[in-house]
Amino acid sequence: QKYLCSNCNNILKKALQTLCGHRYCSACLSWIVRNNKNAICQKCKEEDPSTLSEGSLLAEERAFGDAAINKEISELKVHCVTLGCSWSGIMKNFEEHQSLCEYALIPCHTGCGHMVMRKKLADHLENGCVNNVTVCQKCKRSLSSSEYQVRTFLSGPLSRSSSISVSPKKLKGTLLDLAPGPLRWLYAECIDSVVFLQGSKEKIKDHEKTAVGAHMLLLLQHIKQLKASLCTAAKSGNGFIPRSDLNLENKLHVFENIVAVLNKEVETSNLEITAFRRQSELDQNIIRGLELKIAELHRCLTQKDAGLSSLHKTLLFSEQASYDGVFLWKITDVGRKLQDSVTGRAVSLYSPAFYTAKYGYKVCLRVYLNGDGTGKGTHVSLFFVVMKGDYDALLPWPFKHKVTFMLLDQNNREHIIDAFRPDLTSASFQRPVNDMNVASGCPMFLPLSKLQSPKYAYVKEDTLFLKCIIETN
Repeated sequence: QKYLCSNCNNILKKALQTLCGHRYCSACLSWIVRNNKNAICQKCKEEDPSTLSEGSLLAEERAFGDAAINKEISELKVHCVTLGCSWSGIMKNFEEHQSLCEYALIPCHTGCGHMVMRKKLADHLENGCVNNVTVCQKCKRSLSSSEYQVRTFLSGPLSRSSSISVSPKKLKGTLLDLAPGPLRWLYAECIDSVVFLQGSKEKIKDHEKTAVGAHMLLLLQHIKQLKASLCTAAKSGNGFIPRSDLNLENKLHVFENIVAVLNKEVETSNLEITAFRRQSELDQNIIRGLELKIAELHRCLTQKDAGLSSLHKTLLFSEQASYDGVFLWKITDVGRKLQDSVTGRAVSLYSPAFYTAKYGYKVCLRVYLNGDGTGKGTHVSLFFVVMKGDYDALLPWPFKHKVTFMLLDQNNREHIIDAFRPDLTSASFQRPVNDMNVASGCPMFLPLSKLQSPKYAYVKEDTLFLKCIIETN
């Protein structure tokens, strides 16, 4: 078990040991870290999830090569499991054997898609590989090795010195057996210019469909030659056509029949192509229609998402809003927010808006946990902000109601209380022109030393409560 990778569960390759003590193949660890943010060792999870620690985090720079285990693995006795192979040895020699094993299945390097035994690759290339082709110098077509040998044999002198050991009679007999009725003459007589196909009748049919144009040109050339021969024979001085020329005339009729067959094939192919193109156009129209529908649905979903987001904000606001001039503000994560105020990341916090009455003034609070102005760095500063509301046109201005601030002692012993009446000449209390007026209030509301003192419970469980009371009478 110690020789197995914690990820792939195969024999370790270039073993790395992590800080938690588990081993991984170097490639496996690299893959895990690349594809998983903050990856955790799977073995640690399986053994005891409660013991997960920082050491269980996987990172390539936190792992080291395990030379001892790599040496042990290299000396393991192994044997080849490929069917038919009897090789055995040690692990460090196995990789070399894998690259030489005669019984191993390997893909043909021509890209034909076949998997063949290494020892049979040469036979496959010679007799079965469709991609192992040679360009015929006569017709410039690409032929497989066996096709090229057959063409060379039949188009050259039929002698014992031929490069293949198959009799011409047998080859022509096979050719005639494969060829369909009216095309037998073409296959038997025109072997010099027609690719000889080995295989089933289905392969022959496929070839006929794809090579219709080439066959028709070939036949046209032969027909022209035959007509020329017949014309020469007709002009002979004997007044009759010799028997050999009658044979030529018969062959001409055979060719004309073949041309008729091929013409029908061409017409059928053209009809199929036309139907396919029409169907393709219909499919494209359907696809475009679906794409438009998807785009419309996406637009609708985006609008609904925006609407839901707006409703969510409105709901949160309605849950937190107050309409009687009394507002209680709960501030959590006080330690972090105080640090943000010190560093300048977020110097102040705004409370949710609240109202003096249902159709009254809209206001909020603003607190500087590390102080502002004269209280910066020494006090908590608390301010009152008048905001632009929906009913400002109906309200009397300037704002003149007394405002009271309270920092609540969560042990209910000593609340911090401060109050002020608005300066009616200050712009802070006039009818707002912008979203909110300049804040006004208490820059030295509470010393920071008192806020953080263990004698008081102003901050408890990292939370504090501020209260604002507006006298509306």
